[in-house]
Amino acid sequence: MPELPEVEIVKQSLAKKIQQKKIKKVIIKNRNLRFKIPLKFEKILQNKIIKKVTRFSKYLILNFSDGSFCLIHLGMSGTIHLIKKNNFNEFTNTSFYNFPNLPKKHNHIEIQFQDLKVVYNDPRRFGFFKFVKNKQELTDRFRHLGPEPFFKNFDLKYLLQYFINKKKDIKSFLLDQKFVSGIGNIYASEILFLSKIIPTRHAMKLSTDECKKIIFFSKSVLTKAIKKGGSSIRNFRNTSGQNGNFQKEFKVYQRENLNCPSVKCRGKIKKIYISNRSTFFCNTCQK
Repeated sequence: MPELPEVEIVKQSLAKKIQQKKIKKVIIKNRNLRFKIPLKFEKILQNKIIKKVTRFSKYLILNFSDGSFCLIHLGMSGTIHLIKKNNFNEFTNTSFYNFPNLPKKHNHIEIQFQDLKVVYNDPRRFGFFKFVKNKQELTDRFRHLGPEPFFKNFDLKYLLQYFINKKKDIKSFLLDQKFVSGIGNIYASEILFLSKIIPTRHAMKLSTDECKKIIFFSKSVLTKAIKKGGSSIRNFRNTSGQNGNFQKEFKVYQRENLNCPSVKCRGKIKKIYISNRSTFFCNTCQK
């Protein structure tokens, strides 16, 4: 599943190509995504001008010039492809996960512009498109989500208050979008390794210094992942044919039984499952 850095790369890719462009036509080939696309969706989007492309957490947001929005979530396997008119481009994917070029199957939505089109592909169909009428409705849609790690209110006071009497393990909290938005399974393991905190620790038992480390490394890990172009767990590429490189920076994720990369640590990277999610950590330097 694409996490915050991967979705940010998609946002950046789209912003370069479709901002200030008018939607000429929308074609729906399959309405049965996570939420069924209504029959009027095509007409609603037609002729709208995309003022800008933004992101919150793992959501893409098309901001229209009339004050309405289109919310896009990529689900588990969704990808967005940019196809230039009359110009074949081998690498169409706007990010670094899944297939680099447009597959022949599972292309559910096309948004056509004058000189290009955006194609949404999703084999598992857990993603969705949702039209949002105004800013208030958009705010209400995100009300249940916690702050992003980059937000000012994701601070020490917030963590200490949130963790009071919480026995749930810290790894599960980092994956809980109600607590913090945008962190997924890959980055949670990396953040906790750098913070030297074992994933099974109860949140209520974390010290002030440990909470400070979680805040710091949440920001730094995601920032580095964005700069590196997201994480390519397989041989994925973006529209320029470039691989995401953050997987080369992994300290623990998918490094089971390898030596701990920390200097002077003789521990091994172990793998356990927390809430049915693979979790990687050093059995020595994470406490």
